[in-house]
Amino acid sequence: MILPSGLWRMGVMLAIPGFGTAEARNHGAGLDLYLILLFVISEALGLLTLGLVQPWGEAVPRWIPLLGGRRIPPLAAVVPAALGALASTGVVYYFFLSILFAGFPPGHTTTEEIILTVCYLPLLAWGPLLGSVTYAYYRRRTSRQGPHTHTPTPTPSP
Repeated sequence: MILPSGLWRMGVMLAIPGFGTAEARNHGAGLDLYLILLFVISEALGLLTLGLVQPWGEAVPRWIPLLGGRRIPPLAAVVPAALGALASTGVVYYFFLSILFAGFPPGHTTTEEIILTVCYLPLLAWGPLLGSVTYAYYRRRTSRQGPHTHTPTPTPSP
């Protein structure tokens, strides 16, 4: 869900027609660095989300020096993930609502508007889905029995 917006940014950086305005495609190295950093950071944070559904999100992988094998406190994952869900929801919804009510900024062609919309549209689901996965992680990690505890079924008495 994050990748299409990152690919759009790379299209702007590489000056591919249809990605960004002509002015944005005639940019300097500063914008290139910004777009690369934004791409790398957003993709890395997106991959960190896998920790909410993978075993390495409950314990530090053993190969990490000094910390390997230690359990991760649930709130150490829940708080940043919840803040990320709120922030990404707010930013993306603000972006789309501003376009809906005020239109695209001047200088965009219809093709550029369509490509940008298609690339950023999946982000509308990202924040709410991240919030759902965060809540599921919290519930799983803070339940009384824990994620791997098995409750025996009572056997019928004769």
